[in-house]
Amino acid sequence: MTEMRPLLRRAPYEALCDGFRWEIPVRLNMAAQVCDGWADAAPARLAIRDLSGEGAREVSYGDLRAMADALALGLVARGVARGDRVGVLRSQGAWCAAAHIAIWKIGAISMPLFKLFQRDALLNRVGDSGARVVLTDPEGAALLAAMPEVAALVPEAMALPEGRFETVDTGAQEPAVLIYTSGTTGSPKGALHGHRMLSGHLPGVEMSHDFLGQPGDCLWTPADWAWIGGLFDVLMPGLAIGVPVVAARMAKFSTQDCMRIVREGAVRNVFFPPTALRMLKADGARIDGLRSVASGGEPLGAEMLDWGRAAFGLMINEFYGQTECNMVATSCATLFSPVPGCLGRAVPGHEVAVIDAAGHEITGEGDIAVRRGSASMMLEYWGKPRETAEKFRGDWLVTGDRGVIEGGYIRFLGREDDVITSAGYRIGPAEIEDCLLTHEAVATVGVVGKPDPLRTEIVKAYVVLRAGVTPSEALAHELRAHVKERLASYSYPREISFIDALPMTVTGKVIRKELKARAAAEGRT
Repeated sequence: MTEMRPLLRRAPYEALCDGFRWEIPVRLNMAAQVCDGWADAAPARLAIRDLSGEGAREVSYGDLRAMADALALGLVARGVARGDRVGVLRSQGAWCAAAHIAIWKIGAISMPLFKLFQRDALLNRVGDSGARVVLTDPEGAALLAAMPEVAALVPEAMALPEGRFETVDTGAQEPAVLIYTSGTTGSPKGALHGHRMLSGHLPGVEMSHDFLGQPGDCLWTPADWAWIGGLFDVLMPGLAIGVPVVAARMAKFSTQDCMRIVREGAVRNVFFPPTALRMLKADGARIDGLRSVASGGEPLGAEMLDWGRAAFGLMINEFYGQTECNMVATSCATLFSPVPGCLGRAVPGHEVAVIDAAGHEITGEGDIAVRRGSASMMLEYWGKPRETAEKFRGDWLVTGDRGVIEGGYIRFLGREDDVITSAGYRIGPAEIEDCLLTHEAVATVGVVGKPDPLRTEIVKAYVVLRAGVTPSEALAHELRAHVKERLASYSYPREISFIDALPMTVTGKVIRKELKARAAAEGRT
């Protein structure tokens, strides 16, 4: 099998929806979808163009399977078994892809971890999941040294066995991936997905790139593969369809590096998070030679869409979803014209509606929801049956976003929850508050998102100090470093205000709505 294997064929949108049926086999393993099938049929076919090291390295499907098989044999030799959780703490690169594939081959559950996570963020996720093994690189191994109960394995440094590893027979609903998502209360929750999840992503990914899988297509994103956007909107769909994926590390996004990667990687299809687009716009960038540009995470608006048409010579396709159920709506310029402020239309196979508090579909403003049965929908929140039940309202998974549907287009109105969207990252305020409360100077704290023209929002902390502690800029700097060193460099509070008291409910909960209004007012002054 040497031709590309996209799921959708060009047809009018209505015809695609009417004729679509999920054809997901009962027995399914994503390792076979993204690697084994192509390695059997066309082992020399290019899978990953790896620019993450010095010079470019072209990794074929045969190469990728050999790497994954060696890792799978090595993991089994170390006692990793079916159903075990295994962390992957690596940046974009061929070994990152091979790590996930190897874990699925065993029937274990891969857990992507972000390289910018610090000690507390890693401890939280690894501890909650019960993972005892993490595949990483030397930098990550040093970070994991503070966790002696976890085996930090560096593939490049391991004595890996040679030979084939036969991918185990798994069910489509059998757990395969555990991705932690930020929440408004308590610790981040792990969204557990089955092997069907990749199939659930494919229609939306293909549409968002104007039918990905055309001759010459080559896919890249600056988004890290530790997040669902990088891992399942780019890497794994590209491998499954047969579209080469570019791997390139960017410690910090820059227009110059972006244009270099597009040029050196022969990139034709890009997923740009909104913040990356705004930075490109601010720098006056123009990128020729792209066939498609997709974006997701927040609506872009008419101005950004107009700029994109001028900067890329094509329309940016916006898509919509979340870690719990991703790629459920998208724009597709070859099928229908975009509507500024809207997230596109429902992807074939996914039923998206606006519902009321009783779970009934309505025509006005309400909660954006996805009907059960979507293949990209999570199985559950790991170890959290109550939170899992609360995520659903009857037959609908409730996204937590508010919106309306106008002529089939989904218009996003705002988030019902308090999750902060900053530079494309979804950041839970509770985790930052818990971290700040471990500092000896802090009595109470409330964290919200403050509107920001570049990042959409920045993290803003309102801090009440303990008696006898004097507020100062030096203390604010210390608190920012306290979070940055323990959670992630992108989630620290860029602004800190010291106040005498927080607005509280009678039951002692912080009224974030009042803090958000205050932060918004500050942004207008």
